[in-house]
Amino acid sequence: MASPTISIFARLPVPGQAKTRLIPAVGEEGAARVYARLLNHTVAQVRASGVPFALRVTGGEMAAFGQLFGGDVAVAEQGGGDLGVRMARVPAPAIIIGSDCPGVTPELFRVAARELTEREVVIGPASDGGYYLIGLARPMPFLFADMAWSTDTVFAETLARLAARGIGPAILPELDDIDTPEDLARWPDFAPDMEG
Repeated sequence: MASPTISIFARLPVPGQAKTRLIPAVGEEGAARVYARLLNHTVAQVRASGVPFALRVTGGEMAAFGQLFGGDVAVAEQGGGDLGVRMARVPAPAIIIGSDCPGVTPELFRVAARELTEREVVIGPASDGGYYLIGLARPMPFLFADMAWSTDTVFAETLARLAARGIGPAILPELDDIDTPEDLARWPDFAPDMEG
């Protein structure tokens, strides 16, 4: 099998449009700063892993991401549709991640890539019931269609869909996402500097 490419789903850290569930606690600017720190952290960890990667961004942001991370970072369009449609569009073999999981490490990405040489799916469960990473050796659109995204049942439903097809995924360690003020309290290094 060809080596997987890590696709980092990302958006620009625009105040009012990033990490909206944090806005009541830290304001629009603060939420955008949290997101920018998480995105920079994610890119740095992926880059250090040595696994090929690309940023998958929404329309109109391609040039801005090139300016943020340098011309050596591949940037691709997510395209339209809900999260599932956009994830299903990523060509396999692929490892798909978001940019709101502070616990990711280079070794975690290397392990995920290695697992895909022996398993069809690798998945990293998030403590909120979703997942922070999914890797696919081949296209599996059934994992993304009609999913209730941003709910605490995404991981369980994904496992059920795999089990129904006799696919046993490799499971990575469970990690936290930062979506709410309570999440952010557990990861103070990512909190916004309120004086700036």
